[in-house]
Amino acid sequence: MVMNTATVQHILTELVGFDTVSRHSNLALLDWIERYLADHGVESQRIKSDDGSKANLLARIGPDVEGGVVLSGHTDVVPVDGQTWHSDPFTLSAREGRLYGRGSCDMKGFIACALAMLPEWRTARLNRPIWLALSYDEEVGCLGAPRMIEQMVAHCPRPAAVIVGEPTLMQPVTRQKGITSLRTLVRGVEAHSSQIGAGVSAIHVAARLVSHIEAIMEDLVAERCCNPAFNVAHSSLHVGRIEGGSAINIMARECTFEWEIRHLPEEGFNAVFERFESFSRQLEETLQARHKDFAIETTLLTPTVPGLDGGGNVTAIALCEQLLGPRQPEAVAYATEAGQFQQAGLEAIICGPGSIEQAHKPDEYISETQLEQGLDFMHHLGKQLLE
Repeated sequence: MVMNTATVQHILTELVGFDTVSRHSNLALLDWIERYLADHGVESQRIKSDDGSKANLLARIGPDVEGGVVLSGHTDVVPVDGQTWHSDPFTLSAREGRLYGRGSCDMKGFIACALAMLPEWRTARLNRPIWLALSYDEEVGCLGAPRMIEQMVAHCPRPAAVIVGEPTLMQPVTRQKGITSLRTLVRGVEAHSSQIGAGVSAIHVAARLVSHIEAIMEDLVAERCCNPAFNVAHSSLHVGRIEGGSAINIMARECTFEWEIRHLPEEGFNAVFERFESFSRQLEETLQARHKDFAIETTLLTPTVPGLDGGGNVTAIALCEQLLGPRQPEAVAYATEAGQFQQAGLEAIICGPGSIEQAHKPDEYISETQLEQGLDFMHHLGKQLLE
């Protein structure tokens, strides 16, 4: 594996060098990967975004038959704005057995491992294929993967399992929470703040809604709507941004807050959201009786990313056990495209090199040891698909 170790670091250096923060295009990165694949005799196809500024990339190594394995990863990374780095985040830097750079851990390290194994997989003449499924805009709501998954289900031989390579320290993850991002706009009625009964403060109403969001979590715990497999055992709700008002002595006409629901896979988004929506509608009706122009409007910022349920993924779990040995499956609170693959009827599991503890932080890194473990995993995957 010595040659592959050197190769993976070279590839990771190239991948980190592309600034694929979600607000930017990933096409230059895909150009590089496509050339690399073509140099090894592997064809690929792009599945573009609506405006063509970004794309997914799908490639097959091995025969065009059923029973293969999909290696899924995202090409975008989170911003570095406002973070203090000790080296250029878009230049891979090696220090004391660690490789620093934005995306080195989340999750260009996984992609680099797969690309480094390409010559070995090609020489092995696999009996079942390995698919590379590289998506865009995962970090802003898993927006790119669904159209790639749709393409695979409609036009590709059915794979046996999907491995999403988020950083898990090479531990298999069989459950993840789903996520939905929302925006709630409260339309109040302006009035002089000394005439408190003449209007409706959008800020005051928004504060009641935010407090109710927190109360929903307390109710979930009290009702034991929990899954102890997760470190946060209940569905969680969180308000991340709030903005409203124009002056201290004016009852606010508008207030907007943005929030999220991270739901347990067995619970689903609708069951949790209905608790908020019911309270919101009752409050709106009460206040509209006083002021007809009052309104509360909640919209989705991104489509719901479904959770990953550990049930029904027998083949994917068995595959990871064959490659890693017996491991206790884990559950994670963050969302990935694994739930989207499962929703499309494909077995999925999350497993990749690096630690999620390093993701999204300044001085993000992946250890050389983790890259070696990722390579070893993929080496054994290739051998498994010879059978």
